[in-house]
Amino acid sequence: MSQVKCNIIYGGASMEALSLALQPYEEIYLIVDKNVPRSNFLLPESRLKGEYYLEASEAQKTLSTVEKIAEDMLDKGLNRNALVLAIGGGITSDIAGFTASIYKRGLRFAFVPTTLLAQTDAAVGGKNGVNFNAYKNILGVIRQPEFTFISHLCLQGLPQKELLEGCSELLKTFIIASETLYNEALELLQGIVAGDIDFAAVEKLGALIYEAAKIKASIVEQDPYESGLRRVLNLGHTFAHAIEKLSQKPGEAPISHAEAVAMGIVLSAALSSDTGLAARLRADFASIGLPVQAPYSLEQMKQYMTKDKKAEGNIVHFVIPEAIGHCIIKDMKPADLKIL
Repeated sequence: MSQVKCNIIYGGASMEALSLALQPYEEIYLIVDKNVPRSNFLLPESRLKGEYYLEASEAQKTLSTVEKIAEDMLDKGLNRNALVLAIGGGITSDIAGFTASIYKRGLRFAFVPTTLLAQTDAAVGGKNGVNFNAYKNILGVIRQPEFTFISHLCLQGLPQKELLEGCSELLKTFIIASETLYNEALELLQGIVAGDIDFAAVEKLGALIYEAAKIKASIVEQDPYESGLRRVLNLGHTFAHAIEKLSQKPGEAPISHAEAVAMGIVLSAALSSDTGLAARLRADFASIGLPVQAPYSLEQMKQYMTKDKKAEGNIVHFVIPEAIGHCIIKDMKPADLKIL
């Protein structure tokens, strides 16, 4: 299969650069997380055709929300040459990318991710989707945005807890590809946890985010439809999706995606031939406040693994880190899964 060019990624850019990136587009429709100050971004007001302010939560990441946005697009007379611009976290980009992909058989879209989690994962790679019957992203498409605008300036002022929500995805990328970058990122994140969140730290974090985005984009370009190599990006996610599903109980706060991925990576490392890797990752993750112990048994998790969107029949493609910087893919039946 020939390579597919991934989206343009602007890294470490100023808000003036965003205005320049939007110059080619005559009509722009905004989808914005209502908690993100829209005034922080330089936008061409005269070319804005409409704005939709989103309640960015997993509960709202549904076809019902897509329908409401599509109805507003119709009311505003949005044509097929318009650009849909998403400003917000991963939920915002997922909903916006999916809606743009199906409205009038496909509009162009672009992302301005404003959280560490979105900058390191959701906004790069072309996967756009919504939840259905409590299954995450089970309805979706793979379609690349026009561009992704990644700026560390979006991270300034975020609470430490929200900033650290993306740590597991950032470290995941480096576990896949680079021990040097993993060690550099871990040291920086440990400093941030200790309270060192000055401009220099955020700027350095921005550079690491950009490196992670380039790694992910390179993998996606080689395997855009996840037939082989791209599966490594699912490190920890088979366990994580089961953990998230199990945590969705009425009246209880669900486990976040970032927390579930951290637990999932540690569980995946327990399958490695390196018997000490899981212990190392458990200690590393705990040092920056990530949870490392899943609150559910392996048997409880197994029941959801074959229902995951990445499963093929009874076979799941487990991503196993053999060392930091190197992962393998092993096809297994969840029923045969054993973790010592």
